[in-house]
Amino acid sequence: MRRWLEEFEQFAIEVILGERFGKRAALLRGFLWLLSRLYRQIVQLRLWLYRKRVMRERALGCLVISIGNLTVGGTGKTPVVEKFARALQAGGRNVAILSRGYKSKAPPLLKRLVNRFGSENEFVPRIVSDGKKLLLNSRIAGDEPYMLANNLKNVIVLVDKDRVKSGVYAIEKMGCDTLLLDDGLQYLRLKHRLDVVLVDCQAPFGNEFMLPRGTLREPHANLRRASYIFITKCVPGVSNAALIERIRLYNRTAEIIECTHSPQYLQNVFTGEIVPLSFLKGRYIGALSAIARPESFEDGLRKLGAKIELSRHFADHHRFSEKDIAGFIRRCVNRDLDAILTTEKDCVRFPKLKDLELPIYFLRVEIEILTGHESWEQCVARICQPQPVMAPERFF
Repeated sequence: MRRWLEEFEQFAIEVILGERFGKRAALLRGFLWLLSRLYRQIVQLRLWLYRKRVMRERALGCLVISIGNLTVGGTGKTPVVEKFARALQAGGRNVAILSRGYKSKAPPLLKRLVNRFGSENEFVPRIVSDGKKLLLNSRIAGDEPYMLANNLKNVIVLVDKDRVKSGVYAIEKMGCDTLLLDDGLQYLRLKHRLDVVLVDCQAPFGNEFMLPRGTLREPHANLRRASYIFITKCVPGVSNAALIERIRLYNRTAEIIECTHSPQYLQNVFTGEIVPLSFLKGRYIGALSAIARPESFEDGLRKLGAKIELSRHFADHHRFSEKDIAGFIRRCVNRDLDAILTTEKDCVRFPKLKDLELPIYFLRVEIEILTGHESWEQCVARICQPQPVMAPERFF
């Protein structure tokens, strides 16, 4: 069943992106377009209800920074969250990252009922990291929270769909004074102090259609809610003037920061061995990924000198089986390739394997600011400066 659902998901994505043709694809696109019109009205109605305070946001008495996007997936959000967490922690803030744990394994039913209907004192989110050690695996935590917790040794990472309650837990039980909402632009129940919105320069507004016909979660004009706009995946030396001009149609005041996902090194998925990027130059490799935009990952490998002879794409957030990995390894061995490359986000979903015929490496990337250094430094300073203490609203 899972395999069938993933295949259908991949078919739907190809239809949405205009990569599938024929009567079935055309009919599905038409149906999805009608649904997207309805979805747009629901999104705007929800925003209006919060704006008019018919639906109430909750203030927790501490700094809350949302990092999100207008589109579904593919903007490179996780490295930006990591960069913010490192900078704020270095600036003296006690940081917790709040995630919903997309596609993670749901907790037992009894715990879900207690968390939803029990008292405040009974609520306990999934603690991926307590700031000292990693406590959950990627299946239970979700791949992005696990990856963040694994890379950020002094930052608390919590997972729960109710990020108001997990925020209260972080403040009262773990002494946090700064909350980072991972993928939080659309999470309106918790009041944000700052909204950081990411725009992928390669596909800034997806295919320009709203969900489910396209990849936009909100209309373009809702970019006006952003306090800071990060243009991600920029190519050094290539101007984004046209994109910035378009962004200014929707938001005239937000600080714009251009950045790139800078490759750092390769790391063996199973042994932890660090290998320099120069290893890739002239090497024949296989590329294995299950992310929203695999072409961006593969283009990055080619720019580093790799020759991709084989590639295998799975649905976003696919949990790899031994059969998936073993089958791809066999194909690569038969083609006499030098190594297999994957992404850091994907490798946390790999099963444990031994005695591999080919090394499997992930590409470690970090955010590098290209333009807007002063805006970035001012943003961090603005967050890290002492804040007046306010009592959180009580609503349990």
